[in-house]
Amino acid sequence: MKKTLLLLSLILVFSACNNREEQNNVLESASTYSTNSYDDLVALFHNWRDFEKPPMRDGAPDYTKATFEKRWPEFKALQQQLVQIDTASWPVAQQVDWMIVWAEMNGYDFNHNTLKPWVRDPAFYKSVWTYKSDVPAHEGPTHHATTELWTYEFPLSASESQRLINDLKVIPALNEQAQLNLMGNAKDLWIAGIRDIKNQSTILKKILYHQGVRQNTPVVEAIMKAIASTDALAEWLENQAKTKSGLSGIGKDNYTWYLQKVHLVPLTWEDEVMILKRELARAWNALKLEEHRNRGLPELEAADSPEAYAKLADQSAKSLINFLEAQEIVTVKDYFDPALREHLGAFVPEEKRNFFWIGAHYDPRPLYSHFYHWFELARMDKEPHKSEVRKGPLLYNIFDSRNEGTATAVEEMFMDAGLYDDSPRSREIVYIMIAQRAARGLGSLYAHANEMTMEEAGGIHSEYTPRGWMKTEKELLLFEQHLYLRQPGYGTSYITGKYLLEAALADYARIKELNNQPFALKDFYDTLNSIGNIPMALGHWEMTGEKNPLAPIVND
Repeated sequence: MKKTLLLLSLILVFSACNNREEQNNVLESASTYSTNSYDDLVALFHNWRDFEKPPMRDGAPDYTKATFEKRWPEFKALQQQLVQIDTASWPVAQQVDWMIVWAEMNGYDFNHNTLKPWVRDPAFYKSVWTYKSDVPAHEGPTHHATTELWTYEFPLSASESQRLINDLKVIPALNEQAQLNLMGNAKDLWIAGIRDIKNQSTILKKILYHQGVRQNTPVVEAIMKAIASTDALAEWLENQAKTKSGLSGIGKDNYTWYLQKVHLVPLTWEDEVMILKRELARAWNALKLEEHRNRGLPELEAADSPEAYAKLADQSAKSLINFLEAQEIVTVKDYFDPALREHLGAFVPEEKRNFFWIGAHYDPRPLYSHFYHWFELARMDKEPHKSEVRKGPLLYNIFDSRNEGTATAVEEMFMDAGLYDDSPRSREIVYIMIAQRAARGLGSLYAHANEMTMEEAGGIHSEYTPRGWMKTEKELLLFEQHLYLRQPGYGTSYITGKYLLEAALADYARIKELNNQPFALKDFYDTLNSIGNIPMALGHWEMTGEKNPLAPIVND
């Protein structure tokens, strides 16, 4: 593996150099830089992360073509230093860290040469975020100077006023730069992205109504400038949209390379189609068998008032946490319950419920099982991983197979372990959720293969979700298919990550049995939690010592 990666990287570095002097520098570096020190990997990781943040241009991160080209040789030198590190004698956990850095650098390469969100994707320039993501970082390509509105408390203190002003000052400069950088022809991405920019203007206007803002003249001025520039960008995007006619998907070959070399998912585009088709059919079959078995039971009744939902949510949170502890599924930490309770949701009128809140008004536990996400984020805060490489969010959503895959897998695993013994019809909700994840992911695969438009992919998403639950509220459908077109592999990661976690559990249990050791589900989940939010295939390797699942990734 190491020799193959080293040879490939040297070839890529050498060919990327623009002149003989750069080529000589690379060859000199290749001959002199050699190490087998894990400390050198950690130092290189920090250098890499410092480099990955672009320089500033007129007060905003610089995504211009000239700057990327100027910095490219520096990136290739960092990449080449990485492959010079000899990891052969390292323990598995340290080799895993090396592969994470390798994958992140591959992600930069892919963004630079193929995905190019700053060129093709207007939503990349969305700056204002009103919520914390339920995974380690925002889903999809995101620029480096966002305004995280959810981190502010109003009325603002003097220091927080200045922080918000500094955040908002980025927006006009970045929006001007966007009109220089956005030269792509990806029609679906372009048109869908306009909606994000327009929504930003609406959000900015709402800040004016937060407590104390209208009396804070400097903050108001910064908001008004951000609104004006956002509106101007939206108008420019709408005018340019008339000229856009190109495809938005990255194609099957690029998709497979990205899966394997960046997100470390040992599958191809074709593999994912097969897995998602199988899971979609399985979920529909299981749902119908559940309905048949439960045909003599009364239908679930949805909460029909704020009071009824609040009572149901409280009971469901208690039920889930008690189940996890009593049935020895995972070590329940003190932060589990408060982390979950921050996200129990509230009553939504029937006509306004989207897919997830339809199910939650019958029984929130399937959704709360998926909220395993919040346990994992709380763990990052309360018990950060000792590895410098792992303790923070991985770049480019590389965590998706682990975080989305686990959150999806536990919905069914907790069910199979007995969570709904008190409510058999709640099992039906779990299978509906699995079918929806498979359908939306399948649509995203065809969109990236350029065999369907984003709208047509949404048709699969909607039509193959049971009971018409994706037809009730269109905002979620648009949001999800747009995200998955922006971020290759994310739409499928729920199901394929689940598949990879199931494979890891199977190997973990098999090895225990071969060694005449007892299998304990709690040990499995505690071990999984202890290794951090890393790609599931790497977790499989670290938990079991089995490296075969990585073969498609490391063998060229």
